[in-house]
Amino acid sequence: MAATTPEVPAGKLLIKNIGLLLSGALENPVLDADAILCVDGKIDTVAKLADIDSEGVDTTIDAQGTTVCPGLIDSHVHPVIGDWTPRQSQINWIDSYMNGGVTTMISAGEVHLPGRPKDVVGLKAMAVTAQRAFSSFRPGGVKIHAGAPVLEQGMVEEDFKDLADAGVKLLGEVGLGGVKQGDEAKKMVAWARKYGIQSTIHTGGPSIPGSGLIDADVVLEADADVIGHINGGHTALPLDQIRCLCESCSRSVEIVHNGNELAALFAMRTSMELGQPERIILGTDSPAGSGAQPLGILRMIALLSSIGEIDAETVFCFATGNTARQRELDCGLIEPGRVADFVIMDRAQHTAGKNILDSVRLGDLPGISMVVIDGQVRCTRSRNTPPAERMASVVEA
Repeated sequence: MAATTPEVPAGKLLIKNIGLLLSGALENPVLDADAILCVDGKIDTVAKLADIDSEGVDTTIDAQGTTVCPGLIDSHVHPVIGDWTPRQSQINWIDSYMNGGVTTMISAGEVHLPGRPKDVVGLKAMAVTAQRAFSSFRPGGVKIHAGAPVLEQGMVEEDFKDLADAGVKLLGEVGLGGVKQGDEAKKMVAWARKYGIQSTIHTGGPSIPGSGLIDADVVLEADADVIGHINGGHTALPLDQIRCLCESCSRSVEIVHNGNELAALFAMRTSMELGQPERIILGTDSPAGSGAQPLGILRMIALLSSIGEIDAETVFCFATGNTARQRELDCGLIEPGRVADFVIMDRAQHTAGKNILDSVRLGDLPGISMVVIDGQVRCTRSRNTPPAERMASVVEA
């Protein structure tokens, strides 16, 4: 089981010869720069190489004219213990996602734990344990924001204060526990928000035994921060209800891999028609019954860009900067002061696309040649993506 523990990044990293630099920011998705200097795991300078002071650089990466983008963020995962999922009895799934360009994950609840406690004392203890464990254990270097309790009946305001005081910052999917009514959920979501805990609500038909239908009326009344898998996980609401959700509130519109693809495209197009692309964030909603999806975020980017007919550089923002801003993360954007998380990639060998963005618009996945987390190289040639046409390399001093 590949793993790392958090450490204080030190030293200077230089990435040079960048052919295309994707910022992750909708307002300016492509940057006019060909180099990035990172110091102690943070982005220091984004500029032309000639304008960067490279003295004292410890590691130099030659991007070989390929594309650099922020590390991808999976807004919806269900971790349990370490790099193992009991849903499929699979190990190393998180490390595999890193090989698919994912550098940060957000838990939507550790609900797949066998015998998951549903009493208030037990669910709080489990949330704190998950938060502590994944803060100290990072498979493949991936940052996992975990400890996301699902709401159960009997919880009171003091419980949310206790969770927040212990460092818990997320609620698991509202509706996966015993609280399924809009009025009851609204009260608890408000308590969570009061103490700085962000919430996500299950949307659509039941996904696992014990969950249930959460329709548009319940979603609107509960008023969670994120409309979780608006395209269903797997079963989507009718399209008129999805439109209602997009039009009737300002919360984040989360589109997931393990959902209804027609509903995914409809939700994206509706948000774009409303002039609100900044609301769109991407997740996989995995591991689930359909398995782990190491390339799930890349597949969603290709789907939404190709069939949805949206520029690829815009869709990459859905999986990076949009999510970082919604989730209040220090990654996801290439700008000074942000964490140095990057994916270096190129068009896949033998794609029909003229370049990487064109290939994604045609529905092909890019090939990843390197993943950097906290300014440290975590993998070189991805073991999961198709091979890149050109490969980044670490330059020997």
